[in-house]
Amino acid sequence: MAKTVLITGANGQLGNEMRLVLDGNDAFSPIFTDVQELDITSKEAIDAFFANHHIDYVVNCAAYTAVDNAEDNVELCSRLNADAVEYLAQAAKRHGAKMVQISTDYVFNGANFRPYREDDETSPCSVYGSTKLDGEHRLLQCLPDAVIFRTAWLYSPFGKNFVKTMLNLGRTKETLSVIFDQVGTPTYAKDLALAIMNVLTAEQWHSGVYHFSDEGAISWYDFTKAIHRIAGITTCDVKPCTTAEYPTKAKRPHFSVLDKSKYKTTFNASIPYWEDSLRECINRIENLSLIHI
Repeated sequence: MAKTVLITGANGQLGNEMRLVLDGNDAFSPIFTDVQELDITSKEAIDAFFANHHIDYVVNCAAYTAVDNAEDNVELCSRLNADAVEYLAQAAKRHGAKMVQISTDYVFNGANFRPYREDDETSPCSVYGSTKLDGEHRLLQCLPDAVIFRTAWLYSPFGKNFVKTMLNLGRTKETLSVIFDQVGTPTYAKDLALAIMNVLTAEQWHSGVYHFSDEGAISWYDFTKAIHRIAGITTCDVKPCTTAEYPTKAKRPHFSVLDKSKYKTTFNASIPYWEDSLRECINRIENLSLIHI
């Protein structure tokens, strides 16, 4: 009998990729929801939804991800990134469902000298990072057997993201300055969706916190240069700049490369190199004409 999977935030980048990877998979019966179908900041709405649907798995792809705006919208950010996670966890616990939560590299302060492991000390330096970490803690307190994926630099053909923005700017601007002193690893949302499927289809449930991004490490500047090179954009001069030269409301980690060893070992899985996934995504964007944001 097919297992029922509740996907929240189904209209976002990861939610849309979950739609595609679950399409045609007879082992699962997905229920895709966004705020129109289920307001996850309402405990009453979640309780009613679980009362009316049999749920085996919850994959929470919903979040407040506007990092700079979060600094001025602490309450809303906390409702989505912490309160809602707790409400979902409580409902999942009552109904015997398993839960997968998506978190972020922003739970770290970026002062490390090597890729971050799951057991490294967390120290977020933004409202966004703090609320996501709060969500992690509340989830594990309520549902200790949950799975948490910390990911970074997410992009896809869907919604607003760095790749689509740089494609647009590269075709409309003569020059562009991009930060070179923040280093991390991009994550193609399709690759993360496939990692989530590895969790759901494993012979046994492997709870815990896992780090996931694509392989490699680059700066935002290098990422932009690769985006333009792959897309054949030659009319925009991309220049490196420092974080100090491009101040933002929210502080970001200077180094947030994630160590994926735990995920790869636990699920006997390989992870694509960031540039290979970027090439696939750009091909999809251009084939689907989804570049407009």
